[in-house]
Amino acid sequence: MSKPKLAIYWAATCGGCDVALLDTQTKVVEIADAFELVLWPIAMDFKYKDVERLPEKSIDLCLFNGAIRTEEQEDIARMLRKRAKVLVAFGSCACHGGIPGLGNVSDRNGIFEKVYRQTRSTANNDGIRPRTRTEMPEGTLTLPAFHDTVRSLDQVVDTDYYVPGCPPPVDLIGQVVTAVLSRSLPAVGSTLAPDKTVCDECPRERDETKKVKQFRRLAEVTPDPTRCLLDQGIICCGPATRAGCEARCPSVNMPCRGCFGPPAGVLDQGLKLLSAIGSIIDSKDEREISRIVNGVQDPLGCFYRFGLPKSLLHRTRTRSADSETRDD
Repeated sequence: MSKPKLAIYWAATCGGCDVALLDTQTKVVEIADAFELVLWPIAMDFKYKDVERLPEKSIDLCLFNGAIRTEEQEDIARMLRKRAKVLVAFGSCACHGGIPGLGNVSDRNGIFEKVYRQTRSTANNDGIRPRTRTEMPEGTLTLPAFHDTVRSLDQVVDTDYYVPGCPPPVDLIGQVVTAVLSRSLPAVGSTLAPDKTVCDECPRERDETKKVKQFRRLAEVTPDPTRCLLDQGIICCGPATRAGCEARCPSVNMPCRGCFGPPAGVLDQGLKLLSAIGSIIDSKDEREISRIVNGVQDPLGCFYRFGLPKSLLHRTRTRSADSETRDD
């Protein structure tokens, strides 16, 4: 009997999700034995044309990691959706937009201007930028169009399941593979992680009556390793973040960054965190409250570090935000 087919693809992301698959150690051998790999560009020499030849719904499982930033990534997402029986948004970038999603505070022109003109290390007096087509004596060189807006996988194609994390923990990866092989997956649309929050998994002691008069960055203080970080005035995203990581960051004296996205029933992770922070501010004076709140550094990057594209904000408004045009 033929093995089920597995595809793994890397879009706009750092590559950590692929490394997480290798971190499964002996499990990766089991995965290789259980599946026939039909696409994994980081590990083997597959071509897109090899996948295009596959019949529709012939791929049993596709783990798609990374957000959609370029025309090529969108095309591959659509191609894999047609050929995959089960398409999984694998990791924070595919699930929520991730770190690449912070690019939505600008647009393509703003990003290109910064990268190719304004950085101190850039020497580009001619103002050259990437182009989708460049004519050369040898022929036409092409690059995929760079979209104005970063999107999560399910903002481009229908997505069956979500495995959050930056990157997903090894145990969650194992559960996904086991569920597919045993045909015991939950209802389509499910996030394959617990519905509770990181705070529910965190071993730190929480003082429900604690109020904060100042927010400080981790570099400015040595936190008590037994007390809730938020109670100590250190922004921790635990109250607004889905569980499933066993509170690994707070367990080693680091605040939760929010990479698992919002817990079940929460529409906007940033607003949920803002509500949690507002509930512990120790003042009723508007000026004092303003001073305390201004102690939160980089609010957008703090509240929406991993989920700006899926938030109610989605992106900032720019002149070209609503027009996805080529840079021909």
